[in-house]
Amino acid sequence: MRLRYIGLRLIKTVLVTVVVVLLSFFMIHAVPGDAATVMAGQAGYADETYMKNLRAEYGLDQPLPVQLWAYVDRVAHGDLGTSFVRREKVLSIIMERLPNTMLLDAFALLVAAGGGITLGAMAARRPGSAGDSAVTTLAMLFYAVPQFWLGMMMVLVFGVWLNWLPPFGIETMGADYTGLARIADVGQHIILPGVTLAFYFMASYARLTRTAMIDVADQDFVKTARAKGISERQVQRRHILRNALIPLVTYAGLQASILVGGSVLVENVFSWPGVGTLAFQAVLARDNPLLLGIFIVTSVLVCLFNLITDIAYSLVDPRVELG
Repeated sequence: MRLRYIGLRLIKTVLVTVVVVLLSFFMIHAVPGDAATVMAGQAGYADETYMKNLRAEYGLDQPLPVQLWAYVDRVAHGDLGTSFVRREKVLSIIMERLPNTMLLDAFALLVAAGGGITLGAMAARRPGSAGDSAVTTLAMLFYAVPQFWLGMMMVLVFGVWLNWLPPFGIETMGADYTGLARIADVGQHIILPGVTLAFYFMASYARLTRTAMIDVADQDFVKTARAKGISERQVQRRHILRNALIPLVTYAGLQASILVGGSVLVENVFSWPGVGTLAFQAVLARDNPLLLGIFIVTSVLVCLFNLITDIAYSLVDPRVELG
């Protein structure tokens, strides 16, 4: 059953990718102007002959259906095209930046889940108490604060005023660290953008954990555990929290999907060299092949994360069947 389900989901992933390719292509080409105009402006040279040759070189002078067919054919053969601006293969450019985004997202996911579950569990132990109100208020604050503003405040306070952490980039430029020294350097650089990205989701984890634990605490098996004389600490950890984590698995999968393509603002605020920064640069430069490639790669990753989430859900709770 599980193999059949995975096979069907992979087929759906292919279909979703095809739809993303078509929609992204038409949406990008619906914007006025073209990449040739942008490249000519960057070169400071834009006479009619140069523009004509430039459009012919990249096939921009062809009818839209011809351009679409050529692009779909290349994608079907694993070729996402060549960047207009960088003159490099799109897939290689994305693969160079993707590990940086995945590293940032993984760090943010761990911080958000760890912090949010801890806060939610603390609030659920005594609903209605001062601690519960404080956690709820803090979660609402994290949820409401815009990420770009929070990021700029992080840079200003911890990077400029206190000078505790490096505010920009993924590692110290020109340091050429290796081994453990480089890992420590990257670890320092990832704290500010990772925490900024995690705060929004930490609030959601805290609220979901609190609600789920309160609901589970009213179940009969929890009352039975307490009646057997099991300590409250064990009841909270082994019976209430363990069962309350089941809906959080689904949210973790959704968060991972959102983070893959949703870290554009944070990456740009902290100059983090990831896919988000790359997408922003592609938009400014009207680098259509690069932008389309980013859409396709992130869409496939989102579908794969959703598939992994469904499988993980069935493993956490055997009562859930894949079908």
